[in-house]
Amino acid sequence: MVEVYIDGASAGDPGQSGVGIYIKNSGENLSYSIPLGINENHEAEYLACIKALQICREKNFNVLSFRSDSQAVVNAVEKEYARNKKYKHLLEEILQLSKEFDLFFIKWIPSKENKRADELARKAIHLNEDSTNEL
Repeated sequence: MVEVYIDGASAGDPGQSGVGIYIKNSGENLSYSIPLGINENHEAEYLACIKALQICREKNFNVLSFRSDSQAVVNAVEKEYARNKKYKHLLEEILQLSKEFDLFFIKWIPSKENKRADELARKAIHLNEDSTNEL
C-alpha cells in the first residue's frame, strides 16, 4: 500500500498557494512542492488531493492510503459531499480520479503527523514568489 501525505497552504486567504505531497512506497520516498498561484487555503487543500492522485496515476500506483490534516477535505471525500458549493467541482474531480485505483482510502491525521507535507507546501508558496520575481 502506498502512503500519501498531502497538504495545501496559502500565504493569505486568498494568497500565493502551493501543495506538498509526500509519498512512501516500499522504501522509496517521493517529495513534491507544487506552486499553484493565487488560491484560498481550502482550495489549496483540495488541489493537493487532486495533484497527488494525478501523480499516483502517472506512477501506476493502485492501492492508496491518503493522509491529510484537512478535516474539510477528508470529510468531503468520505461523505462525497462538499458543504461549501464553491469546492463542489474540486470534490467531483477527486472522486472521479479516486475511482481509477483499485483501492483508495483517505483519513484525517493531526498536523504534527503531517509535517513533511506541510514543509513541502510552504516551500511551494515560495516557488510562486520566485517565479514572480523572474518575470
